Amino acid sequence: MKNFFNILGTLTLVTFGILYTNATVDKLKNEDDIMVQIKAVSSHYSEKPEEAVLIENGIIPGISGREVNIDESYNKMKRLGYFNKELLVYDKKNPKNTLKNNYDKYIIKGNSIKQSISLIILIQKNTKPEDLKKIKDIATLKNIKLNFFIDGYWFEENNDIINSIVMDKHELGNLSYDGNYQDSSFIWMDTIIKKLTDKKYSFCYKEKENKLHLETCSLYKNYTIIPSIIIDNNLYNDVKNQISSGDIVSLKVTDKNINELPSTITYIESKGLKIVTLSELLKE
Repeated sequence: MKNFFNILGTLTLVTFGILYTNATVDKLKNEDDIMVQIKAVSSHYSEKPEEAVLIENGIIPGISGREVNIDESYNKMKRLGYFNKELLVYDKKNPKNTLKNNYDKYIIKGNSIKQSISLIILIQKNTKPEDLKKIKDIATLKNIKLNFFIDGYWFEENNDIINSIVMDKHELGNLSYDGNYQDSSFIWMDTIIKKLTDKKYSFCYKEKENKLHLETCSLYKNYTIIPSIIIDNNLYNDVKNQISSGDIVSLKVTDKNINELPSTITYIESKGLKIVTLSELLKE
């Protein structure tokens, strides 16, 4: 019994010593000049997330914020022996409502804070391959990235062009077959697009709400886009009269729209707006 109490006493002293040592280390750490400076500036360099906007069945994505990771920042700077704000380490702070939690809502715009817009090119089954090549050439000349939403019938017949779209870092979207997302071949097409782009998500497209199509796209982890501007055959004037930050603009492939695309791009950029892929526009 005496040995038991001796051992218990020893363990108690060791535990107390460890706790005392840790408390001393924490006290010294918190009083370290580097730590003091990190804590002093942490609130200044932290940013609150911009929350998503939910409008009935639609969503405008938010933007992630950041928070200074005080301990990681301290460890990084302590190794170098001085405070440097460029060495601050941040933790990402997501909006409360993220796109990943809202596959069942239509994306109707990008966040206007980004000062960016996205152009969707609708490639129907009767679109001429040479017209798509013209559009790609314009994008290359203007140094922008576009979103090509492809009909399933066209997709099957133009593998080389599909691969070139991906290689050139444009975005691929899924129009399924004649826009019917309940067509059984939609799943095949969805799988191929995700493998080609190496992404876990893709994009569906609707110009008006369709509950069954939305449910199907949501089930297979696809975001469904309803553009804020839909252009038939009057690209330049429609954009000039309507464009604003965050817009998602879709256009049909017509001779007039192709001819007006270069001047339209120039106009958009003259308004201080950047033309980006949907993945970039919607990034939280």
